[in-house]
Amino acid sequence: MELQELIFMFVGGLGIFLFGIKFLGDNLQKIAGDGLRNMLDRFTTNPLKGVVAGIFVTILLQTSTGTTVLTIGLVNAGFMTLRQAIGVIIGANIGTTATAFIIGIDIAEYALPIVAVGTFLIFFIHNNRVKNIGRVIFGFGSLFLGLNLMSEGLYPLREAQAFQELTVSMSENPLLGVLIGTVFTVAVQSSSAAIGLLQTLFAQGSMSLDAALPVLFGDNIGTTITAVLAAIGASVTAKRAALTHVIFNVVGTILVLLLLVPFTALVEYLQGSLALNPQMTIAFAHGIFNVSNALIQLPFIAVLAWIVIKVLPGNEEAIEHKPLHLNEQVIESSPSVALGLGKKEVLRMADLTAQGLEEVIRYVKTGDRKYGDRIPQFESAINNLDQQISEYLTKISAQALTVKDSKLHSVLLNTIRDLERIGDHMENIMELVDYQRNNKISFSKSATTDIDEMFQLTLSSLIQAIKAMDTDDIAEARAVTEKENEIDKMERVLRKRHIQRVSAKECSGAAGIVYIDIVSNLERVGDHAVNIAETVLDID
Repeated sequence: MELQELIFMFVGGLGIFLFGIKFLGDNLQKIAGDGLRNMLDRFTTNPLKGVVAGIFVTILLQTSTGTTVLTIGLVNAGFMTLRQAIGVIIGANIGTTATAFIIGIDIAEYALPIVAVGTFLIFFIHNNRVKNIGRVIFGFGSLFLGLNLMSEGLYPLREAQAFQELTVSMSENPLLGVLIGTVFTVAVQSSSAAIGLLQTLFAQGSMSLDAALPVLFGDNIGTTITAVLAAIGASVTAKRAALTHVIFNVVGTILVLLLLVPFTALVEYLQGSLALNPQMTIAFAHGIFNVSNALIQLPFIAVLAWIVIKVLPGNEEAIEHKPLHLNEQVIESSPSVALGLGKKEVLRMADLTAQGLEEVIRYVKTGDRKYGDRIPQFESAINNLDQQISEYLTKISAQALTVKDSKLHSVLLNTIRDLERIGDHMENIMELVDYQRNNKISFSKSATTDIDEMFQLTLSSLIQAIKAMDTDDIAEARAVTEKENEIDKMERVLRKRHIQRVSAKECSGAAGIVYIDIVSNLERVGDHAVNIAETVLDID
């Protein structure tokens, strides 16, 4: 065949393989529903459970990169701690070996019939679940179809003198093989594709086992790059999680390179004793490497966490999204106690809301992105607590409550709704500031002073309302309601002042629009603070 045809076969086969992996993983995820994120969120209370969750989710996603990126997202949002994330990342490394074992089954000759079955289910069956199953089958067949094409495109390499010399060099210098595996995986952004290619070359006899194994280890290092890219711009904790993935795979590679001779001997022994085909031989090598690496490093998770904290120092505290006080076990036995726990969680949600509003003030004043990045985290935490507390209070409402507890139950439900709405207004203001910065809109000095004054009044009103609810202080609650007129009056005054500034050319029209919208959102925050205070007066 001509060189052009070989190149087209390889590139096209690689594209179909990557498509098959993505299509397979996406539709397995659809079949699983939203359970994958929930599993990572709930079943990672200790590193060992995190490993199991990481394995399972990676098998369903068919990509360790996808699991790691999802984990970094959860860490960035505050749903997962660094130690929990390390467990999931270790599990993801084990779970990714599933693809290599699938390829090792060597059913490539049935790729086209498998694609045909998947196509039939997609186009001729009108049941969404069956369609998703068809898509999974189609992706599975595409995976092998892509491998077939890559295999045909690469076959002549075994005769090429330059490639033969390269494989000899990799056998003699394992670090060269590690480098090649790393670079290729970074280029295609898929360790599964890189390992599938390696299995193909080994099956064709183009590479010896001595040359193939270092490339395999390099593939495991290369797969960490996507996680690193996902962590750019994320929280310090998320960056630490990505760095953990890199360190884990690099340390594992160093250990196995030190033991390369006995490791190679073990793989050769398994190949002969179990009569493994070449593809399955690489799959077993991949599995042994990742499982051994996990067993060796799992006891040192605390040390690994300490290292990444030292390498990436920072005082940024993770925002805890999960409820800390809710206990469903006491709902039936003591609904009054359960309600008290619910109040504690509502107060924690209120404190997070106040902290989020302070972060908004800092962002408006400085325009520093580090403050802007934390506002969505606060808003996400508030939304999650709103959902969790609402479900908890709904379960309490099914119990027999005293008149006093019934009123408190109503107060808590109303309060979390107001807090959730304040979270929305926080995010609105953040988006307005983003628009202001992106479009280089500036406020005059007097406008900045006025808006800061309203921020402080609104924040003090919210903090006072929270205090009133915490202590059932009627005087504090009345003081908040008295501030309502003050906040409303300030909004009207600031609107007039800014119109005057725009007329005097002190501020642009675009600045006026942004400014008025920020003031309006602050006024609404003040209204919700008053609502919280009024619930205290209603109880009285």
